[in-house]
Amino acid sequence: MDAGQIATYSARAMWARDDASKWLGLTLDEVAPGYARMTLTVAKHHTQGHDMCHGGYIFTLADSAFAFACNSYNEITVAQHNTISFLASAWEGDVLTAEAREVFRRGRSGLYDVRVTNQKGEPVAEMRGASRTIRGRHFDPETTENIEETP
Repeated sequence: MDAGQIATYSARAMWARDDASKWLGLTLDEVAPGYARMTLTVAKHHTQGHDMCHGGYIFTLADSAFAFACNSYNEITVAQHNTISFLASAWEGDVLTAEAREVFRRGRSGLYDVRVTNQKGEPVAEMRGASRTIRGRHFDPETTENIEETP
């Protein structure tokens, strides 16, 4: 099994259990070793008192992309800490895309940058996340036939 297949199967196994991302309306569009791209179309229920997309949803989109990127090696990996800078507002109807890219990975530690853009490619937020690998795997490479085909 090559690195791309491992990333795909890891994402499928993780997505099957990721009720939060699915419930919020996120989609997982692409995954590769150390990389993930997710989208969210901002709906009315994502907006706050200024009719802008609530920052918590933007953060969740970035954090979910980060999670799929750092879990792309079939090792259970969690966030150690992260920071986000909001650069521009997002509005109902905007399509937000979060792209997470691995910056560094060694041993149990990793560092990832996530850029959130709108449908025009304009930056909305930048997040940096640090990851920590813990015990466990997403799937058994010998029994991948039970892993769903989606995403």
